[in-house]
Amino acid sequence: MEENKEKLNEKDVEVKEENIENNEEKKEIVEEKQEENKKEETKFKKAEEKRKELDKKMQEMIDKRKKNKKRYIILGSIIGVLLVIALFVSTIFAFVNINNDKIVSGVSISGIDMSGLSKDEAKAKLEEIYNKKEEQEIKLKRGEYETVLSPVLMEVDYKIDEAVEEAYKIGKEENIFVNNYKILFALIWKEDIPVNMTLNEEVTRQTIDDMNTNLSDVVIESSYTLEDEELIITKGKAGVKIDTDNLLNKAKEILTDTNISDDFVEIPVINKDPDPIDIDKIHEEVYKEAKDAYYTEDPLQVYPEEKGIDFDVENAKEILKEDKEEYVIPLIITEPEVTLDDLGTKAFPDQLATFTTRYDVSDVDRTTNLVLAIKKINGTVLRAGEEFSYNKVVGARTVAAGYKNAKIYSAGQVVDGLGGGICQVSSTLYNAALLANLEITERRNHQFVTSYVEAGRDATVVYGSTDFKFKNTRKYPIRIVATAKNGILTMTIYGIKEENEYTFKFTPKVLATTPYQTQYIDDDTLPEGTEKVKQKGAVGKKVQTTITKLLNGKVVSSEVLSVDTYTPMTRIILRGTKKVSSETSTPAVETPEETTETKPETQEPETQEPATNSTEEVEVPVGEE
Repeated sequence: MEENKEKLNEKDVEVKEENIENNEEKKEIVEEKQEENKKEETKFKKAEEKRKELDKKMQEMIDKRKKNKKRYIILGSIIGVLLVIALFVSTIFAFVNINNDKIVSGVSISGIDMSGLSKDEAKAKLEEIYNKKEEQEIKLKRGEYETVLSPVLMEVDYKIDEAVEEAYKIGKEENIFVNNYKILFALIWKEDIPVNMTLNEEVTRQTIDDMNTNLSDVVIESSYTLEDEELIITKGKAGVKIDTDNLLNKAKEILTDTNISDDFVEIPVINKDPDPIDIDKIHEEVYKEAKDAYYTEDPLQVYPEEKGIDFDVENAKEILKEDKEEYVIPLIITEPEVTLDDLGTKAFPDQLATFTTRYDVSDVDRTTNLVLAIKKINGTVLRAGEEFSYNKVVGARTVAAGYKNAKIYSAGQVVDGLGGGICQVSSTLYNAALLANLEITERRNHQFVTSYVEAGRDATVVYGSTDFKFKNTRKYPIRIVATAKNGILTMTIYGIKEENEYTFKFTPKVLATTPYQTQYIDDDTLPEGTEKVKQKGAVGKKVQTTITKLLNGKVVSSEVLSVDTYTPMTRIILRGTKKVSSETSTPAVETPEETTETKPETQEPETQEPATNSTEEVEVPVGEE
């Protein structure tokens, strides 16, 4: 019994302990659930708070949008009103400006302010400036050589009217918005209109190229001439050549600049070597077989004799290996058996044209040069279609050939130079060729107006650079007879008259003139206070010569023969600086002028109508090659 009780008590204890454990588990579970509930409750509260916060922000955004909308409405209304006002004012402003006859503010032409000026006022302002530019010569210099480029002779033309019209139209020719934009742009940022300038590039380039002959260090090309039974080759010399493009661009810059400068412009040059001597080419040009003169009667054709000319090429190459200035190569000459003289006058029965000029026989050296050139030309025969070259026929003007120093034009002055005077021969022949109705293929006028022929009727030559050429465009051969006797130089062309023989009239017209400048040079050989004119001045000219062809007194055609530009010649006055004692001093007087140049200064040529056998006599030139 006792044992059972103990067992029962133990079981009760175990049950109680189990109950206690169960209660603790339940308590833990309850506590966990309570903890979970608290967390859920906390999450819910946070979510609620976020929702409320979002609602608040949404409300704030809605309120802000409402406020901004009101602002936009107000701002848009203000902008609209302003646009309406601006449009109204702009329209009024545009209409007022359209009727405005002034150039708007802020507009300039070539840097010159034109604000508020009328078209006439703007044009007058520009013409005052650019007229001075046209009168201002561009002074050029290289070493001791000085010359000028004349805007008048270059045919410079400033497009003033175009620039004024463009400036005037700003704010007047587009719609009102574009007009107002342009007006405001000009007012704030300024608007500059250039004055466009044009010039005769052909004439200007020719003028620049002609300056090359006056440079002391100009390149000299190798050349050759036939003298009796010798081929004389003159070796060329390296030198310089004017950079024509560069100088032309410099001239354009100066002419477009509204500022006037009296400074000299250095003539730009480029170095140039002469071309190498090509003896094979020279042989091709020189070689001829001997031919007898003859003529045919039906059709009538005359064929002059030709000397046979040849030389040993291999021997010439050996000679050229030497370093010399001049090479002499012997020629092999074969004489023809029949000459034109043997044919008599049947070959050239008619005088087609003649032209004469006068020269000063007392100037022995110059006369010698004329005679030498004439001897070369006299008797020259040109077949139909054949071309005459003055330099080829006359040859190089050298001391070896017998030429003397005489007056020539050089570096803008009258100086002594080898071969002076032979340009009178070429000019006389030029006029005879014109009167004989021959085609002139190459011809240039002189730098200055000559005195032995009128302006526009001269032909200058410089061996190696400037030639005078013409072609026999008649049906039959012609023969040139050249004489110089008793101060009269005559060129006569003989041939056979054709069915229609024409007479010619030449009409010169002075298109522009340029005044000459005066240069004073101190001279210690003249008493102080005295002056002597060393060189007369001569105005520059631009001359247009018209040639009129007539048949039996009726005009067949009339056309411009040439437009020639002549540079003004500087007047040079020597000013005495030699001190003279008071005991021997004399009143200052101007000494007589030296006879260095006798051509007229401003006398204009007159229209003339020479007959086919006309003889024109003019004064001898001094200071002309």
